[in-house]
Amino acid sequence: MNFEGVLFFPVTPFNEAGQVDVVLLKEHVASRLSFKPGGIFPACGTGEFHALSLTEIATVVQATVQVVNGAVPVIAGAGGPLGHALDAARAAQAAGADALLVLPPYLVGAPVAGLVAYIEAVAAETTLPVIVYHRANAKFTAAAMVQLAANPKVIGFKDGIGDVGLAQEIVSAVRATGREDFQFFNGLLTAELTQGAYRGLGMPLYSSAAFAMAPEIATAYYRAYMDGNEAAREELIAGFYAPLVRLRDETPGFGVSLIKAGLRQAGLPVGPVRPPLVNPTADQEARLAAILAAGHELAASHALANA
Repeated sequence: MNFEGVLFFPVTPFNEAGQVDVVLLKEHVASRLSFKPGGIFPACGTGEFHALSLTEIATVVQATVQVVNGAVPVIAGAGGPLGHALDAARAAQAAGADALLVLPPYLVGAPVAGLVAYIEAVAAETTLPVIVYHRANAKFTAAAMVQLAANPKVIGFKDGIGDVGLAQEIVSAVRATGREDFQFFNGLLTAELTQGAYRGLGMPLYSSAAFAMAPEIATAYYRAYMDGNEAAREELIAGFYAPLVRLRDETPGFGVSLIKAGLRQAGLPVGPVRPPLVNPTADQEARLAAILAAGHELAASHALANA
């Protein structure tokens, strides 16, 4: 499975009754297809997987698959309690997803051998390939990833921890197995800020929550990144991504909350985040609007320069 383009993590819209708004979700996904994402990851972190029921996960994945209609890979989230992860995996396959992103197990700390068994159990539940999400209590070692890479259904590793030394060990160890099809992703929050470093580690792919909110800005960054235009990339970091990260870090969970706020400001009424996440204050929303305005101005100037 190849990914060429920005990796798109849609939000999950909620209506006034607090239910998943399928019509709005389809509009959200469809509106980003013209920006040519390399893959779409519904019901994952930005899509509030942690707050969705199994039925809602199935609904979100199915709606996304219907809109995408095979244009790009659809990778659905599965994780949490093992039983829930297995149910989510089956639901994703039934909905037509192309692969799974396996999120950490619920709450518990576990030895690495247990984490490997968790991934293998999810992988065995369907015919879908899986990507391992290295984050929070799901911290893998190089040896563990070599063991998992022996399974052809395990096709990728997404780093959400940020230990660059460990990430380098994992990339090198998995590559030494000869798996040429194995994919490596930078999955840190607002990954554009760190992607220059991760490219040097051998992780050329990255998640982009910003693409869900502002595809023009995220695409301008991606073009600069792919073209090796470091001046443009650094300008976008300084003028948009770094201020966005500073605002994001004010409140836990804002990696999702700000994206939804930005979409609402753009006229797409995706609703609030679900607890335990919180919505931005009026002051934070105003600062987000200013950051987005600056980012759009930069993206437009780069588009003109490349015309």
